[in-house]
Amino acid sequence: MIIINQKLEDFSQMDLGTLSNEASTILQLMGKYSTVYEYETKEQLEFELAIRLQIIQAAKRLYKSGVQFATFSTSKCNEKYWTLTEKGAFALKPNVLPQTAIEDIFRNGRKYAFECATAMVIVFYKAVLEIIDKEQFNLLFSNLYLYDWQYDQDLDLRSHKGTDFLPGDCVYFINPDHDPNTPEWQGENAIVLDERLYYAHGIGITTRQRIIDILNTKRKQNPNQSAFLTNQITRLNFRSLLPYKPKINRDHHHVHQHSSLFSNLIISKIGSKTYLL
Repeated sequence: MIIINQKLEDFSQMDLGTLSNEASTILQLMGKYSTVYEYETKEQLEFELAIRLQIIQAAKRLYKSGVQFATFSTSKCNEKYWTLTEKGAFALKPNVLPQTAIEDIFRNGRKYAFECATAMVIVFYKAVLEIIDKEQFNLLFSNLYLYDWQYDQDLDLRSHKGTDFLPGDCVYFINPDHDPNTPEWQGENAIVLDERLYYAHGIGITTRQRIIDILNTKRKQNPNQSAFLTNQITRLNFRSLLPYKPKINRDHHHVHQHSSLFSNLIISKIGSKTYLL
């Protein structure tokens, strides 16, 4: 359920025709789940929706970029922008803007290989880059370092237990009987794209069952338990990023295209139905 300014919003009765299908799906799921999504203002909700849409787009772009799956020992990167450490981490080189280095992963994906946790963090960084002020991004993440689930504290990822999976969330599939000789297949992180599809680095964009089926091919002999989707959910702390939202876009003439999904809309209630006008 969604609460804005201490008032319950019934989005199941709302005409969402003015929003994209992706945004409508997120709102409808929020309204359906028993989990309470509470916001002080409509701006906070629309900002979260905008970032979630960018997470979805970043996941799809990373999949299409040509990046490869690799273990930490076989990771690679474009050393024009990154230093590859002995343990397989990517450390931003001096005098390189974080924005430039993150964008290069998506532009020159074939120069990169990393495991699935790093892929998830990269997706989150890319989504934030597309939403907040670029100068602020470069200041916040000036010491960019990509390795496993390590990330800058300003990215502020939060994990919790639940089953209220929303597009833009990161979830985890565990493979309890994985082959001990291939620890990289002990589980798979994935970005929820919609109610049916997930992006799992090294597997691709596919369904929940397909991810489970692939993990089940990576088990030890005589396994007892199937891989399964856990109730672990990782999300950005969307509200912490709101102060960095740009007021204007790069040409300084028009409102940033992702800064508001509802800015020209009025919430109107007529009888039992709510409308976006």
